[in-house]
Amino acid sequence: MLLAAADTAAQGGLQGYLYTYGPLVLMFVVLYFLLIRPQQKRQKTRNMMLGNLKKGDKVVTIGGLHGTILELGDDTVILRVNDVTKLTFERSAINSVQSSSSEDKK
Repeated sequence: MLLAAADTAAQGGLQGYLYTYGPLVLMFVVLYFLLIRPQQKRQKTRNMMLGNLKKGDKVVTIGGLHGTILELGDDTVILRVNDVTKLTFERSAINSVQSSSSEDKK
């Protein structure tokens, strides 16, 4: 009789934990797949784009400035905006690559 009551209490305790922490675990899983994982994919593709920059690429900065890469450093990029103007930017300020010099020659 005493063992049956202890067994029933253990079953209720397990279900209590499941009902208490189950929704919390489910919310974490949903947030991971809806928010965290897509952000990690975007960050990975951005880092790949920044790593593949080369001289002659036509780029757009975060501020909307269009230019062609003249020189690349570890953290900086020198862009030619027009025939005379050269501007230095952080590499992370590059938003997108529009085309490269090899595509222009084709």
